Order: sequence, then C-alpha cells, then structure tokens
Amino acid sequence: MKKHHTIIIAGAGGIAEAVGLLLIEWSDVAPTLFIGDKNHTKAKKVAHWIQEGTTKKESIHDFHLDEKELTNEMKAIFSRGDIILDCLPGSQAPRMAKFAKDFNMHYANLTEYVTETSQIIALAKNAKTGFVLQTGLAPGYIDLLANGLFQQFCIDFEVDKVDKLEFKVGALTNHAVAPHYYGFTWSPVGVATEYLKDTIVLRDFIKTTLPPLSERASIIIDGIPYEEDLTSGGAADLPEALSGRVRSLDYKTLRHPGHYAWIQQQLSTLENTEEAIKLLQQVMEAVIPHVEDDQIILYAAVEGKDASGILRKREIAKRITPQIVGKYKLRAIQTTTAAPLAQAAQLLLETSLNGVVLQSQIDPESFLNGNYILQVYGKVTS
Repeated sequence: MKKHHTIIIAGAGGIAEAVGLLLIEWSDVAPTLFIGDKNHTKAKKVAHWIQEGTTKKESIHDFHLDEKELTNEMKAIFSRGDIILDCLPGSQAPRMAKFAKDFNMHYANLTEYVTETSQIIALAKNAKTGFVLQTGLAPGYIDLLANGLFQQFCIDFEVDKVDKLEFKVGALTNHAVAPHYYGFTWSPVGVATEYLKDTIVLRDFIKTTLPPLSERASIIIDGIPYEEDLTSGGAADLPEALSGRVRSLDYKTLRHPGHYAWIQQQLSTLENTEEAIKLLQQVMEAVIPHVEDDQIILYAAVEGKDASGILRKREIAKRITPQIVGKYKLRAIQTTTAAPLAQAAQLLLETSLNGVVLQSQIDPESFLNGNYILQVYGKVTS
C-alpha cells in the first residue's frame, strides 16, 4: 500500500493471519487492521499473533463479527473501513459482500464456491465500490497465470484461438503414506467441496459442466510424478471469458499418486445426498492428519498451432515452500493464498475500479508483477 487505509479482515484462520501480516510487513504505508470473527477470542488471538510477529509499527484491533446480527460495534467499524477482505467460509461470502456494499467499502474474497459467487455478482452489479472475487491461489493466481500465458501465446504466434489451456494446483505435503497419500494443509471442508461439486470447463470451445474427479490422469512436473483430476471452482470465470477461443480448458487439482483411488473408494460408500460433503469431510478427517510443513505445486500450459500451422506449447511450473515473513515462518498455502488477496486489496484501494471484477478482467502482467505477488511467487518465466 502506498497510502494509509483501514482494512477489515473477516475471519480468524490461517489465511486471515497471513494476509494481515503481509499487509503490515510489505506495505509502504502500513494499514490499520480490524480482525473480526464470530469467535471473538480467536480474533483477539490473531490480532495478538500479528502484533507479536511483525517488525513494523502496527495498528491492529479485534472485534466480534456476529454471525446473525449487525451490532453497533460492527456498524462503527464498517463505517471506518475502506475494504473487507473476506477470509470466512464461502457460505458467508454474500453476507460479507452486502456489508461492503451497504457501508460503501471495497470487497475481495477467496472462495471457490460458484453459487455464492453468482449471488455476489448480482448483488454488486451496480455498486460504486469494487468487488474482486475468487482472488486466492486457485481460483485466483493460477487463473491470472493461465490467462496471461494464453494472451501472450496469441500475440507471439499471431493467432486468436488455441487448442488447449490447462492449469493445475496442488497444496501438498512433502511426504505421503498409504492408504490416503495425503495430509491436510488447508480447509478439510474446502477439499471435500471441490471433490463433490461439478466443474466448469470448455470442450469444443463451448462452456459446459463435468462431474468432479471424472478425468484422472498422470503428469510429471520437474521430474516428479503427480496425479491430476477435475475439481470444482478453480477455473474462476475463464471458461466463460475464453469461450470460443480455447477448444479445451480445465482446472485440475494435483495430488500424490494413490490419493484419488483412495478418495473414490470412500465415495463409493457414500450416498449422493446434500450431506455428502459433510460425510466425506468426516471420513477424511478421521484418518488424514493436518500437516504444517507443506508445498504448493502449480502448472499452467497453453498449446495450439501458430500462424504457419506449427504446433506450439508453452508451460510454466512453480514449487513454493514455506517462507519467513516478519518473525514467523508461514506455510506455503498461507503465503500463496494471502498474497493475491493483498494484491487485490491494493488494486481496489489505489485504482478507480467499481462493480464486480472477475479474474479474467484483471490485467495479468501488472497483477502478477505486484509487490505482494512477486515476494511469494517470483517472476513469471515460461
């Protein structure tokens, strides 16, 4: 941030911690932060955690973010705020977005939830402030990386259509053991949700939906084998934005080999009901541990013929590991998710954007070279 702003962080989990610390540590002018959660004790802990971990002068406050009511305390804080950074579960996103609109604040969120995103698009259609949606890692950074790769491919090879645009992310442990070959590095409910909700893709240049986990394949990235499969949410709005220009487009989640076979076994014992997400989450949490030491693997590729008919391909792959920020070592999932959210906040606060801003509408080059992004992801090289 180049100017002082008052930023409200909704939520008190690992990403709320990380984005608060990044904003204090890496901004030219540190913002005033308000951390709110339905569990006020958790909000206090996050505020204290950031205060203890920063090397900069800070102004951080906690408050009770009531689950149902708009309290007088919330009104007072919202009246002071310039933006809400929504780190709450996706089901809460429309409510937080409405607060932003009602109190004339900007808004940015992380959720991959499609239905809630559609609700916010309708809510913020004519808003005077800006609403950047799905701006974490996946959806978020990976979509801008893929879109930027596609746009540059078209310029360099003098075409306006390509055969394939694929982008993949895995939030993984460094080690994996049988039978599940997995460890939780982020929200279990988020994992269960992406495994059970339909995914939006392009096939034959047309936007369509496919069942999750319906196109498993193997891939080698930097010499290491992974499995990939379709999951929901990660494509953001690219299927709609690039409809007619890309023959085949999809987002897939990367996993260590063996994990998806185990997941299919668990799903075969569950009935396909509204409770399926909750039940799968319970099954996974009973046997899969939470792991602190993590890594993020990401990959994007575009393939198509150039103007002379020669088949071309460009790829980008990155491996991101835990990183020191201030006095703390943050997990890779924290920095890779928080950095795009912080970058989106700066985009909204220091430009004149208003209304809904989807991933395809953000300039990839400037965003991917932003201060917060570069310190986590490094430069884009293909």
